[in-house]
Amino acid sequence: MSTNEQPGTQLPVGALLALAMTGFICIVTETLPAGLLPEIGAGLGISASLAGQMVTVYALGSLLAAIPLTIATQGWRRRTVLLLTIVGFLLFNSITALSSHYWLTLVARFFAGVSAGLAWSLIAGYARRMVIPSLQGRALALAMVGTPIALSLGVPLGTWLGGLMGWRMAFALMSGLTVVLIGWVLVKVPDYPGQAASARMALREVLWSPGVGAVLGVVFTWMLAHNVLYTYIAPFVSIAGLAGDVDLVLLAFGVAALAGIWITGHLVDRHLRISVLISLAVFAAVALMFGLLPGSGVAVYIGVFIWGLTFGGAATLLQTALADAAGAGADVALSMNVVVWNSAIAGGGLLGGVLLGHWGVVAFPWVLLALLLSSLAIALRARRHGFVQGQRRGAQG
Repeated sequence: MSTNEQPGTQLPVGALLALAMTGFICIVTETLPAGLLPEIGAGLGISASLAGQMVTVYALGSLLAAIPLTIATQGWRRRTVLLLTIVGFLLFNSITALSSHYWLTLVARFFAGVSAGLAWSLIAGYARRMVIPSLQGRALALAMVGTPIALSLGVPLGTWLGGLMGWRMAFALMSGLTVVLIGWVLVKVPDYPGQAASARMALREVLWSPGVGAVLGVVFTWMLAHNVLYTYIAPFVSIAGLAGDVDLVLLAFGVAALAGIWITGHLVDRHLRISVLISLAVFAAVALMFGLLPGSGVAVYIGVFIWGLTFGGAATLLQTALADAAGAGADVALSMNVVVWNSAIAGGGLLGGVLLGHWGVVAFPWVLLALLLSSLAIALRARRHGFVQGQRRGAQG
């Protein structure tokens, strides 16, 4: 097993893909119940709406645990913390697969969310630590590739397997994947010491670091806009006559998001600021197109593909900017990112539901446009700190 503590001059692909698999498991574990609500409800003797709370309590676990657990484990060796999160998925997905009691299932889902909150706080900093500064953006892009794969392929596949073999088997398969991942981490992922007490920054100090607030503001507004549309994509595309093609629309989004990660990996270290500004401006243009052409199926497919391109690299761009701004407080800042990101997911569901109920999906593009222009304004102002002009420090070559 590797215990190398020096950053590499080449991308450690095997180790970074192990982090990507961790992210994949986080996403699929979170969203799997959404595609299996009738089966879970029948299996536990509850309504589909009660079964849906399995997603809610998972998100709540992530929100509540990310910051305190990240601070509590700052001094621990990094691979120990990573393995702790993966073992958490193994344990709590297994309990979910075996449980016949609703409340026990909810407790297991809550603590699976706790594992995810700690994992998301860890992945970006871990990936950056493996390589020299000039490769940190590319390393993070590779470590984040599991997210769009999970969204575009993992969730539909898990839903299909759950329908074919039973929802419990779907969660059991997730547990099987975590067993494989534990071995993968032990063999491929290098270990690093935790942060010395003298080097740690207080939560307030990190939050008030120049640029951190601006990046978190962009995270919230950008992801709120994204989640309003993504959460309610089915009713949105229905007005263009695509109610039966939601899976194809999401596939187009997922393929584009993968391409977006690849593009971002080549741009993030040299052109982070301009990449963020272009992504926001292009997504805003897509929102405007959706608003002007609400009934066009062609516009939907083109717009969704371009939206996917802009979203694919978002996590890499934003987490890189946040970690750069926070410096020694990067891990704590990244735990704040987990809270803000998940708040935007919850907020997207709430805001989208209100819009849908009162004005219908025709209101979505204009609200998205307002949010994205706000996000763009924050990013434009954060020229000196947050989204810095020119190459990232140490990103030459």
